[in-house]
Amino acid sequence: MPETAGTLYIVATPIGNLDDMSPRARRTLSEVDVILCEDTRHTGQMLRRLGIGTRRVSLHEHNEDRRVPEILDGLRSGRDYALVSDAGTPLVSDPGYRLLEASRSAGLSVSPVPGPCAAIAALSVAGLPTDRFCFEGFLPARAVPRRARLEELAGETRTLIIYETGRRILATLRDSVTAFGGDRPAAVARELTKAFETVYRDTLAGLLDRFEGDTDALRGECVLIVAGTRTPVAGGPDIRRAMRVLLEVLPASAAARVLARLYGIPRREAYEMTLRPADD
Repeated sequence: MPETAGTLYIVATPIGNLDDMSPRARRTLSEVDVILCEDTRHTGQMLRRLGIGTRRVSLHEHNEDRRVPEILDGLRSGRDYALVSDAGTPLVSDPGYRLLEASRSAGLSVSPVPGPCAAIAALSVAGLPTDRFCFEGFLPARAVPRRARLEELAGETRTLIIYETGRRILATLRDSVTAFGGDRPAAVARELTKAFETVYRDTLAGLLDRFEGDTDALRGECVLIVAGTRTPVAGGPDIRRAMRVLLEVLPASAAARVLARLYGIPRREAYEMTLRPADD
């Protein structure tokens, strides 16, 4: 690779409060040749407020494959690019992975300019364990696959971080209560760093009650934080003992459903245990 090759900068931008833009991020966006934007109009508003007039080019899920070769050519010829998303840290539930992978594969320089991230901001104020966590991003929008994914996550022992829109948060809370149980500790961080920033902390059932009675809470962008399960792991002696008792009075499918709710494990895993209830 020639020494004159450019660099692709992955630049984090504010998630609401423009004062969170770091001096380095501002300088990078001013000095690169091209800023790659998820939405050029949205990013353009931010750049105008900052007095930055760098050329903008769109890069999103619908044109990324087509754009990547020309960007690689530009990097090879010495041009510097900055990749930004609409808000926060690029590639965290945002486009850009294919460009990053192609740049790395081509031996081109990629450099992070770290800064705001809604997932980490929400985790820091949720009041739930932060030593180990799992970023899930956006759940499926449709009800059936969303519920299936939540059931798969029911046995996760790490704190879960889930992105959700205001118009879907109520449905996601309902499905979370079903999958995890209503007494699971959780938090919803809404409109972080913006004028109407609110952080709700409660059990999942408590959060569901609150959101069902507050239409104002169903607006804006949300981060749902759910504590990991603290129940015994699937296959442990307590679960096997409970399964044997349940099978004495219930059919296998019903017993699996009850066990999944009690121990926070996926229903499919609980049903498989009904096939070997005598195992020790």
